[in-house]
Amino acid sequence: MKPSCGVRKIEIVRQIVQGGLVAVIRADSPHKAIQIADACIAGGVMALEIAFTTPAAADAISCLSEKYRASEFIIGAGTVIDPETARIAILAGAQFIVSPAISFSTARLCNRYQIPYLPGASTIKEIIKALEAGASIVKLFPGETLGPAFVKAVHGPLPQAPLMPTGGVTLENAKDWIAAGCVALGVGGSLTQKANTGDFEAITHLAQEFIRTIHNARHA
Repeated sequence: MKPSCGVRKIEIVRQIVQGGLVAVIRADSPHKAIQIADACIAGGVMALEIAFTTPAAADAISCLSEKYRASEFIIGAGTVIDPETARIAILAGAQFIVSPAISFSTARLCNRYQIPYLPGASTIKEIIKALEAGASIVKLFPGETLGPAFVKAVHGPLPQAPLMPTGGVTLENAKDWIAAGCVALGVGGSLTQKANTGDFEAITHLAQEFIRTIHNARHA
């Protein structure tokens, strides 16, 4: 593994924010995960995460890292709950690490190698703890139980907090999350569910719609 330098870490975060969409991929095999990733990338997705609930997730990350140039998109690992898993993901080629909740030992490992860390949080206290741990972006999870109004409330006392909801983000509410002040959106099932029927072209079209919606919301 060649550890990222600080400049590369900043660039990865910039790409996530610029693209505005992180495709969250959960699949029943690494092959299916790669097919979903291909469809998302074809739709213009600049960042995606392979959840470690996917069998052989590290193999999928490694394959995608070898298949595409780093300039085409960035790949992360999701559902990382400990530093051991984070280390495996980074060695496989993951460029950022996403957790459902803050893990200080995982944060330390990511900071050591200058890998962006995106831990989950659902309260003001958890968001503050994530920022103190050096989180590059704080994942609001589960998004469906919080809602865009929560983002506006958080940005009252914490205007500096970079927030990204995951869970329950759809085409219908994407503009509301962006308008509330989110720096990016983590989108899973509402983007990738057509993989269950093998309709990967639909995923590509949905990715394009999400990106268009995010762009329009930012420039409204």
